[in-house]
Amino acid sequence: MVTVAESRYLTPRSLDDALATLAAGGVTVVAGGTDVYPALVGRDLPADVLDISAVSELQGIASTPDGLRIGAGVTWADIAAAALPPGLLALQQAARQVGAVQVQKAGTVAGNLCTASPAGDGIPALLALDARIELASMRGIREMPLDHFVTGYRATAKAADELVTAIVVPREATERISSFVKLGTRAYLVISLAMVAASVGRDDRGRVTSARVAVGACSPVARRLASVEAAVLSGGPVRVATADLHELSPIDDIRCSAAYRLDVVPELVRRALIDCGVDVE
Repeated sequence: MVTVAESRYLTPRSLDDALATLAAGGVTVVAGGTDVYPALVGRDLPADVLDISAVSELQGIASTPDGLRIGAGVTWADIAAAALPPGLLALQQAARQVGAVQVQKAGTVAGNLCTASPAGDGIPALLALDARIELASMRGIREMPLDHFVTGYRATAKAADELVTAIVVPREATERISSFVKLGTRAYLVISLAMVAASVGRDDRGRVTSARVAVGACSPVARRLASVEAAVLSGGPVRVATADLHELSPIDDIRCSAAYRLDVVPELVRRALIDCGVDVE
C-alpha cells in the first residue's frame, strides 16, 4: 500500500498552473500513476503530488499541417480506440498489449516515455514513427526527437521544471504501413522479453521510400537497426542476420537470457516486416 503521509495532492486545472507549481519544485508529477505508485509500495510518497490528469491542454489527439499531435494526457485506451491513420497501427498494437485494461485506461503514452524503461512498449513504436517530444516550462516550449529525449536506462533529457506536453508524429510517418510485435512469457499482462516495431513508406509505384525498424527490451534504450533499414530500402528480399543486431546490448534478467533475446529478435523483425509488406527471406 502506498501512503501519502503529509504530502499534498495538487490538481492544477490549467497548463500554466501546472508549470508554475512544477517550477517551484518539490513535487512528483503523476498522470495515470501506473508507474509511480507501483514503485512506491510500502513507502511514503517522497514529495507533494502534482496530478496533471485534469489539465485540458494535455488532452486529445489532433491532426495538424505537420502531422499528428498526441496530447500528454492521452491514455493507452484512447490510442487503442481512436480512428488513427494507418501509419499509427504499430502504436495502437502496442497500446492493446500494455498491461491490463485498467492500466490502459489510466496510463498515458507520454508517461511511458518519461519512465524510460527499456521495456516501455511505446518507445519502439514511436521511434519507428520518427516521433518528436514537445516539452514546456515557464521558460518556454521546445521540441526534440524521441531518440534524443530518452538518454539511457530510466533517464530522459527532460529538465526538472519541464512537462512533456505532446508527442508529435510527422505527417509522412502517418502515411506509412507499420507493425508492432511483442514477445512475452504469455499473451497479456506481461513485460516484454523483446519487441520490434517497423514502419515502411512507399511511393505511388510501390517502391520503398523510407524504412524504420526499432527494437525494445534489448538495450538500455530502444535501438533502430540501421543495416536492416538499408536492406529494406534496397528493395530486394531482406534477410536478418546476427551481424544486423550489433546496435543491441541485451542483458540476462529474471525474464530471460541475453542470448535468448538475440535469438528471437530476427524472427520478430521478420514478422514485423512481413506485416509491412516487405519481401523477407
